[in-house]
Amino acid sequence: MCAPTPMMDIAKVVDSVFRHEHGRVLSILISVLGDFDLAEDALQETLVTALERWPRDGVPDNPAAWIVTVGRRKAIDRLRREKNLGRKTALLAEPLATSFAEPDMTDETAIPDERLKLIFTCCHPALSPEARVALTLRTLGGLTTAEIAHAFLVPVPTMNQRLTRAKTKIRGAAIPYVVPSVETIPERLDGVLNVLYLIFNEGYAASAGDDLIRRELCAEAIRLALTLVTLLESRPELGPQPEALGLTALLLLHDSRRPARTDEDGELILLEDQDRELWDHPQIDAGIALLERAMVVRRPGPYQLQAAIAALHAQAPTAAETDWPQIALLYDRLWQYTPSPVVKLNRAVAPWAWPAGRWPGWRAAASAGVGRGAGRLSLVSCRRGRLSAPGRLSRGGARRLRPRSGLMRESGRAVVPGAAHRRIVRKILQSVPSV
Repeated sequence: MCAPTPMMDIAKVVDSVFRHEHGRVLSILISVLGDFDLAEDALQETLVTALERWPRDGVPDNPAAWIVTVGRRKAIDRLRREKNLGRKTALLAEPLATSFAEPDMTDETAIPDERLKLIFTCCHPALSPEARVALTLRTLGGLTTAEIAHAFLVPVPTMNQRLTRAKTKIRGAAIPYVVPSVETIPERLDGVLNVLYLIFNEGYAASAGDDLIRRELCAEAIRLALTLVTLLESRPELGPQPEALGLTALLLLHDSRRPARTDEDGELILLEDQDRELWDHPQIDAGIALLERAMVVRRPGPYQLQAAIAALHAQAPTAAETDWPQIALLYDRLWQYTPSPVVKLNRAVAPWAWPAGRWPGWRAAASAGVGRGAGRLSLVSCRRGRLSAPGRLSRGGARRLRPRSGLMRESGRAVVPGAAHRRIVRKILQSVPSV
């Protein structure tokens, strides 16, 4: 134990431990107790105890281990008080594989990391997509129900019901709290990546409300993606997972442009008009490094391809120096994995960014209904009809883009969400002549 600490400092320590260790501590308690609600209640009670005891006794050398130990004891006490011993108490009476006998233990490696189990449980295909997102943010992200509800612009009672139904489903369907087998990991991992993608997407191009960007969701998605990569690499028996690296690279590359994406009034700044000096270049380097690690595996996938497109945009010193030939080829490959309307549009119009529009596939692009000089959408990556980054419409092209175009109808309304949609459409309408 450390020396006693003033109450104000203790509150900061407890808050820091909660934010940084919440997912790991809660995952252990859920693994031991077998119940989400019981684990969350035990964790909250333990944090209150920490605020009471740490000012007097000092902060433990390993706060996370202390919280796990005390939380487990409080759960046992609660079950005894409720006289609901049965199977759960028998389970709790069994010794843990890792001993937590001493709350002030100092060996960090002694705390088992159960977060990978928790990630796959929260993202189980038996749960609805909305429930997966909410439960992931609640359990692994440590966000309160009110914070999640605010982020997705729904009433707190609605979000609370969503979380309750998800936990009930896990308990009622006996969804196992395990890491999937090596044989099933690819399919299950895709569901996890999609959840993280949706969380980031909602922050990067908000589907509702007046704010174009919700920074807290972007940051949480990136943090969870980095955590997932670390956890997967700690389990070598699962093999390399390049798509997890690809998604993390994609999120980092998109987020690196955040400081330059909006003006002082919160209006969207199109990619070609952004001040590239404001981009987070160390973050770009980190994203490219992850992408290179993924490409070494030589097992491409949609997230890696989207990250490669984002990397080409990020590496271009100016919009005019963008490597459009390579981007067009990447969209061709992406179409094989994700034949969506947005990929179709990008695949069709990317060639017109080449000098003189010289590209072997120009006839196919023309047949898609996009004339030379049509609006260009770049850095668009789509899964299930959602954008992970807003599109870019060239000013000259927008003047010639008819809103009645079949391709525009197919892709524009369906995939450009919320505030980004309104801002882009407004720019188009301002420049399209009356007909």
